[in-house]
Amino acid sequence: MGMASALETLCGQAYGAKQYHLLGIQLQRAIFALFCVSIPLAMIWANMGNILAALGQDPLISIEAGKYARWMIPSLFAHSILQPLVKFLQSQRIVFPMTISSAITLVLHVPICWALVYKVGLGNKGAALANSISNWLNVALLLVYVTFSPACKKTWTSFSREALYDITSFLKLAIPSAAMVW
Repeated sequence: MGMASALETLCGQAYGAKQYHLLGIQLQRAIFALFCVSIPLAMIWANMGNILAALGQDPLISIEAGKYARWMIPSLFAHSILQPLVKFLQSQRIVFPMTISSAITLVLHVPICWALVYKVGLGNKGAALANSISNWLNVALLLVYVTFSPACKKTWTSFSREALYDITSFLKLAIPSAAMVW
């Protein structure tokens, strides 16, 4: 979430300067960077139980927290797309689709979570999996909106190789933003 906050500045500047195509490029750049950052974080989350135990936490709690963290890893990657999408849309003052997307996700999250926790019997792992499913659903809904909405016609053209260049300019804002949120 913190790293995606860099898009508030980058997309805001591009939108204000009427360089609409740059919003899509910045979005792609952010998604790529956050996806890359998610890989080492996923490794940490995969070993969270052992890390917590090594830090002196209660062994039983460490084991359960570790299981939960492992089942939340897909959600980490969903957030690497979701948070930049949110900032991309906010910078254009497009809020209503995010509200609808979140409402749909919430309405579906409750029965999915209940089913995974109680009916399937996954317990805490089911709750984490339900979060992951809900986050990916939210990503899918917003991606459909951005791709097909006339409101994003100027700002989202298609994928561009240009997004892979000058990632350091994004990181120069993203890392301090992440530290600020942290």
